[in-house]
Amino acid sequence: MTKTSGSSTAALWARFRFSVVGPLLSSPPARGELKAALQALAAKTWTHPVSGREVHFSPVTIERWFYKARQKEDPLQVLRRAVRKDCGKVSLTAPLIRQLAQQYDAHPHWTYQLHFDNLAAAVQADPCLGPLRSYCTVRRYMQSHGLLRKPRARVQGRPGEILAAQRREQREIRSYEAEYVGSLWHADFHHGRRKVLTPGGRWEPPIALGVLDDHSRLGCHLQWYLSEAAEDLVHGFSQGIQKRGLPRAFMTDNGGAMIAEEFSEGLQRLGIVHEKTLPYSPYQNGKQECFWASLEGRLMEMLDGVPELTLEFLNEVTQAWLEIEYNRRPHRELGCSPVERFAQARDVLRPSPSSAALRDAFRMEVTRTQRQSDGTISLDGVRFEIPGRYRHFRKVSVRYARWDLRRVDLVDPRSGTILSPLYPLDRQANADGQRLLFERDAPVTTDEKPPASQDGPEGPKSAPARSDQPLPPLLKRILDEYSATGLPPAYLPKNPPANSGETP
Repeated sequence: MTKTSGSSTAALWARFRFSVVGPLLSSPPARGELKAALQALAAKTWTHPVSGREVHFSPVTIERWFYKARQKEDPLQVLRRAVRKDCGKVSLTAPLIRQLAQQYDAHPHWTYQLHFDNLAAAVQADPCLGPLRSYCTVRRYMQSHGLLRKPRARVQGRPGEILAAQRREQREIRSYEAEYVGSLWHADFHHGRRKVLTPGGRWEPPIALGVLDDHSRLGCHLQWYLSEAAEDLVHGFSQGIQKRGLPRAFMTDNGGAMIAEEFSEGLQRLGIVHEKTLPYSPYQNGKQECFWASLEGRLMEMLDGVPELTLEFLNEVTQAWLEIEYNRRPHRELGCSPVERFAQARDVLRPSPSSAALRDAFRMEVTRTQRQSDGTISLDGVRFEIPGRYRHFRKVSVRYARWDLRRVDLVDPRSGTILSPLYPLDRQANADGQRLLFERDAPVTTDEKPPASQDGPEGPKSAPARSDQPLPPLLKRILDEYSATGLPPAYLPKNPPANSGETP
């Protein structure tokens, strides 16, 4: 059974086609092997992105998708389906609509097919209801008007845990490695065993976000936070992209931050295949677990003598340890250091987008009904004004991140084009009693200057504010060597969450 999605059909097809050709982009076949790779993909059984049925595609079709995605910077845009000319037109007669509404009110648990079959029987019994359109027309009408199937209550259980245990008993577990640098990145959160002292006078357990390259084992980025929300994941992952480049695939577990809409849709817009580990199968991300063992066994052990450990100092020494020791230390399985393999091996990395482009990418797209009285919509309890040019829209699609309501854009749901930025309703300015006429045809400016980000680049910092307790010699040498480079700490601090007791 397919999962009900609020995305348009064009977006569903674009994501499905990208999931088919994505492995060819992340791991390009050698010369002369493309035909065999296309035939292997054509032999697979795929799930239809709309109906959920099992389908097959010819090698010629997959080859056409592959070349389209490879030749453009935005593969999802070129893989979209063309919008039909009759899109949005209602072709059901009024008597059929009334009959369908009565059926849905009486039987909300019926499937779309069952509703259609009953409509066909009603039309056969009473031809005055009008001609019955196709099943797809009836289903689209029900979905667009909120007549969605309501599932029956089921007994809650944990079947994933049972399936994982059976899979481990029946199949062996093997290690793997991506063929190219940038083919696959790993990311995970790790709860540190040491607590940090916040400016608010509270001891908080820090949480590390680590991003690793699978082929080279290079630490792309490592930073400590006070939470593990989607905002923290996007904040750290974006820095890894700006340091090393844009990867082709990204593996995470099924945590709340990893499956958040902002992060999932951001990976799709950046052309990154999101690989998720199976439930209750942490061994699939074993390289990340080995990295945490190295972090705790070396860096955190050397920080045992620091009595007043702060988040700022912890992040600064972590950046030095990652770049000076971990990335440059010979890896036992590689036979060289991660940074050497990263520089010498073949890669499929792409140039990093700008900071503004990354912030815009990691946002979710939602649909809201515009309030006709004042032309506003509500997002997370905040009212936003719709420009007068778009006041005739009944439903609008908006792209935003729940943690940053400063960047909210009105978008075209069919093409994904940004139409206009949206701004919060200024109630105090409206209290002057002056009202303006609507200018529906007024030009809409879309090249607004983006507001300053709270995580913008900062100037070089001074040496870390160290404690009076002497540091271990190895950690002191790492810090001195890192300071000798003349570079600022390679991370951007993030404002603490509101519930951490911090002062602004």
